[in-house]
Amino acid sequence: MNTRILITSSISGVLLGASLILSGCTDSFDAWNHDPDQADEKDMTKDNLNTGGYFAQMQRGVFTVGKDKGGEYQEQQILTADFFAGYLANVKNAYGVGSTHTDHYYMVDQWCSTPFKLGYTQIMQPWREICKVAEADNSARVARAMATIVKIFAMQRVTDKYGPIPYSRFGESAQVSYDSQQEVYNAFFTELDESTQVLSDFVNGGGSVNLARYDYVYSGQVAKWLKFANSLRLRLAIRISYVDETRARAEIQKALDASYGYMSSPDDDAVLRQNTSFTFTNPLYEAGQSFKDNVMSATAECYLVGLGDPRLPFYYLPASETGEYKGMRNGMTNCGGETWAVKTSLSNFGADSPMPWMRSAETFFILAEAKLRFNLGSRSVMDLYKDGVRASFGSVGASNVEAYLNNTSNAALSEWSDPTSSWNKVSTTSLLTRLSSGWDDFADSDTKLKRIMLQKWIALYPDGQEAWSEMRRTGYPGWVTLATYSYASGVANGQLISRIKYPSSEFTNNTANAQDAVRMLGGQDNAATRLWWDVKR
Repeated sequence: MNTRILITSSISGVLLGASLILSGCTDSFDAWNHDPDQADEKDMTKDNLNTGGYFAQMQRGVFTVGKDKGGEYQEQQILTADFFAGYLANVKNAYGVGSTHTDHYYMVDQWCSTPFKLGYTQIMQPWREICKVAEADNSARVARAMATIVKIFAMQRVTDKYGPIPYSRFGESAQVSYDSQQEVYNAFFTELDESTQVLSDFVNGGGSVNLARYDYVYSGQVAKWLKFANSLRLRLAIRISYVDETRARAEIQKALDASYGYMSSPDDDAVLRQNTSFTFTNPLYEAGQSFKDNVMSATAECYLVGLGDPRLPFYYLPASETGEYKGMRNGMTNCGGETWAVKTSLSNFGADSPMPWMRSAETFFILAEAKLRFNLGSRSVMDLYKDGVRASFGSVGASNVEAYLNNTSNAALSEWSDPTSSWNKVSTTSLLTRLSSGWDDFADSDTKLKRIMLQKWIALYPDGQEAWSEMRRTGYPGWVTLATYSYASGVANGQLISRIKYPSSEFTNNTANAQDAVRMLGGQDNAATRLWWDVKR
């Protein structure tokens, strides 16, 4: 991971420095050959530059992408989510913070600060700029609605890392108060209502495309943004379903009844795509094949190899030394760096690969769970489960999906062995979900849910943030536990990490509000305190 100077990570610092960071949005414009210093107000309005530049910046910030962003992406995603989900594990000897870190559930302040910082500098602040334009120019309301959907998508990831966050009152003052996580989720649903109404009115009035020049996910196709918004509503609803079933049921039904539907095929997938005018170095390639810091985890090996999953070669590369697909156990100490990397599997992303945001497979698995638990929708659990697997295969280009769905004998590996030491083996049967990929309609409800969640976990790759959230919410699928919990920040042996801690700068620069956030959290500011919606496992 590259060492770099970090932007001020406290919210108060974000607000004080916002004019320097975002005036003219120069960092984003360089990438698209725009020169804001040469664009007058008329040009800005004519080309939608006054909203489009900020909208494009937001898209670049959800999963931070750009040139040489691999290190920042590691801190935003890999080191603070992908490790916890069991998608990736560490093989680097030591980072600038030392050899003990988040792969051991030890909280590193620098790494815990980055997702927080990016949420406000790259998402919330440019969204505010778009809102200012829309307040003065009603024609920008569609741009604001699209930007609000991106904001919800990004900030859901932030609140699901920390818990209470500054949200509804962001921008009011340098000392920003926090909302409880319940308040944040309620605001999400309200904002989705407002935004989808604006977009629906636009399409119903004959409109079809908006901000196409600046939209690298759907090329400005508003109907696609409506499907994405309804799928996001499903994600948010199922997330709160164990803590607020009534609200969850209502929001799921609202998505089911939506006129423009939800993501239902790989063609609907939300993916940040590169083209001749928009390029970046894929950070998963950079952190994996370039840095060789992070490799397939033991959990991923047990599931994908054990199930004989045809998606495996689309997710990971064979170990360069052996040609086998091999993972590393999370929480290992005294790692051997690149000498271990050649014995394990790196992520299979090219430098110019697109960046997946959300795929249609997730929608089917959410609906399968909603049918199983609440009897919502007209389709059967089995059909929704199978369509989820089919959509996942289709999204990555894997074949033989019907054989996979008919296989009732494959299951996760019962044992993981260290690729660097043949005597170091770990029995995994007590925690891993050892179920076949073939559906069993006669199984009990809990077994059906486990099977849905296992396939959802596989389909969500490489988004460890969402996979980790679902593991916390349901307790499924199981994972290969850490090699050592000696350094864990409050997490008991054999347990899954619950959250990451707030940046220490918040307690220095936003003291009273940060302390209030911990009060709303209902526990200590450590890795063991569960979030509002985490009540089942």
